[in-house]
Amino acid sequence: MRRSQWYAILGLVTLLAVVSAAQAQSYIGFVYPGGGQQGTTFQITFGGQSLEGVNSVFISGSGVQAKVVEYNKKIGSSELMLLNEQLKELKNPLEQKPDEGMTNLIARLEKLTSEYVDRPASASIANLVIVEVTIDPDAQPGEREIRLGTPRGVSNPLVFNVGQLPEVSASPAPTSPLQVLGKEAQSLRRKKRAIGGRGGSEMMMTTTMMDGPGSQSDFDDDEVRIKMPCTVNGQISSGAVDRFRFEACKGQRLVVIVQARGLIPYMADAVPGWFQPVLVLCNANGKEVAYNDDYRCSPDPVILYEVPEDGEYTFAIYDALYRGRENFVYRITIGELPFVTSIFPLGGRVGTSTTVEMKGWNLAEAMTTPDTEDAVPGVYPITTRGTNGLVSNPMLFAMDTLPECLEKEPNNTPATAQKVTLPIIVNGRIDPPGNGDVFQFEGHVGVEVVAEVYARRLDSPLDSMLKLTDASGKCLVFNDDNEDVGSGLNTHHADSYIRATLPTNGIYYIHLNDTQHHGGIEYAYRLRISAPQPDFALRIVPSSINIRSNSAASLKVYAIRQDGFTGNIKFNLKGAPSGFELKGGNLTGTQELARLTLKTSLGETQDPVNLIIEGCATNGGRKVVHAAVPAEDRMQAFLWRHLVPAKELKAFVFTPTPPQKPKPPKQPAAPVTSKP
Repeated sequence: MRRSQWYAILGLVTLLAVVSAAQAQSYIGFVYPGGGQQGTTFQITFGGQSLEGVNSVFISGSGVQAKVVEYNKKIGSSELMLLNEQLKELKNPLEQKPDEGMTNLIARLEKLTSEYVDRPASASIANLVIVEVTIDPDAQPGEREIRLGTPRGVSNPLVFNVGQLPEVSASPAPTSPLQVLGKEAQSLRRKKRAIGGRGGSEMMMTTTMMDGPGSQSDFDDDEVRIKMPCTVNGQISSGAVDRFRFEACKGQRLVVIVQARGLIPYMADAVPGWFQPVLVLCNANGKEVAYNDDYRCSPDPVILYEVPEDGEYTFAIYDALYRGRENFVYRITIGELPFVTSIFPLGGRVGTSTTVEMKGWNLAEAMTTPDTEDAVPGVYPITTRGTNGLVSNPMLFAMDTLPECLEKEPNNTPATAQKVTLPIIVNGRIDPPGNGDVFQFEGHVGVEVVAEVYARRLDSPLDSMLKLTDASGKCLVFNDDNEDVGSGLNTHHADSYIRATLPTNGIYYIHLNDTQHHGGIEYAYRLRISAPQPDFALRIVPSSINIRSNSAASLKVYAIRQDGFTGNIKFNLKGAPSGFELKGGNLTGTQELARLTLKTSLGETQDPVNLIIEGCATNGGRKVVHAAVPAEDRMQAFLWRHLVPAKELKAFVFTPTPPQKPKPPKQPAAPVTSKP
């Protein structure tokens, strides 16, 4: 091939990776794998749309760096035809021997053409970005937020984990084709997974086909051998079952934790609205010894299993409905991991020291005292260490300013009710199953009383039910579920709330039960009984604001009014850099949605700027200020919408100049030879 042709083809490939100035918001629908181990460097793949010109990666927190390696835009049929023609010319044996650059170009063209899908299952995740990530050895383990940056803005965030264990990852799944009614089999995955370990030579993987009753796959899936402890990353394709084999010893207390919905909370075009994983554990004979398709109220399964004998075991993961595509991403962590199953109490009072009892597996300590010295009211994650020094799963711990007490048994009936003085927060448990707790207080005519349960919002499995009765046992008000739009990851708002005006002076009773008559030490709750405490919380959408130079962008603020708060709410930027101004949208009375305008006088910003938007109000003669929590408005299963909280609110200012078409590299000048 002549060098001029080589440069022309190189320019064509570059052109396919770049693009026109799309106006749509940059969007990422998945990142795979969804995390990595401390002290490692590896590649991850994003799927999204409107990512042309992607040039940067932003990860919350410190200790993690990333850079863009490659962008592959979905190509059309005419582009595919052209690439095939050029590939044929490049491979022409009559042409000159290819150099390293030409060899790499051929490999990339072969990859583009072999992975071509005319009609992808989801166009919103068909454009792929490959990123190299480096995690420092001392990076804090846990969840981060990761976003991509383009010349025209910043994408939405996704969850990205910093792990503590060696990682095992299958190669990224190819783009799934759209399933056609009657031809579903054509979109099933039928090729073996390429497996790679990222934890050193001891983690190198081998694959064998699994046999034994109850452990066959109709789709020729691989079984992968792993070594505990580790984290396994994968993507479930349509109809697929992924299996992993490992050795375990008698007496080991195994914990197998799946993250799937925890990585991608909602899918707009899938029912029930997320990847619903099923986890099955089998012994060497293929006999099922443990099964889980959700852990309490979470769709992500967890298996806790004490190994009865030495030998080989396998676990399998698949979707409950055998669906799948690239954004059905999972992370499975397996080993003798520290895992907290419950804490008590679920919270404490600001300014006081609270000792928390922790129950679980492989924990080094049964008690902990959260650092609450400088805490403000809110909900905080707390962790502990395992016997092997690893950090446990986080549990939620609430802080408030009201007086607190512990529930005291027996208090199952009005005759044995626990007497309390308002205002009070009671920390209790519904234990054993079928138990109920009753609290007695003295009320006065015309006084408003609120009773509110915090349980499901703190990851307790309790499905509460509240009832207010008078001294004669007459039911005055009853509630089962109460929606809290600020709890964006909950789809079952199981925490109860009642508010009533007392009709007479006398004795009243608050009855608290589990709706399904379940119970146990993990069925903990916080019950607030008080006069109304009017207040508000704020959610701001979207969490990424992209603005043209010297222009403006609109955003929405949702006000969550609590206990009948009807005050006016005004908004302002806190500590914003010069060049940004917030306009409009103050809320009055009972209004719950404000439309704000963020203006800028800047030409552009080199990197996104973190902003804080506050809401200010007067409540009972005192000024109240709350920061708006960034959020993404996400659809679940074609219908429902949820405000999914984010860690940061980012603003990016860009210059809307049309991008220049890429130019092929200049041909080297012909050598000049001097005449004798």
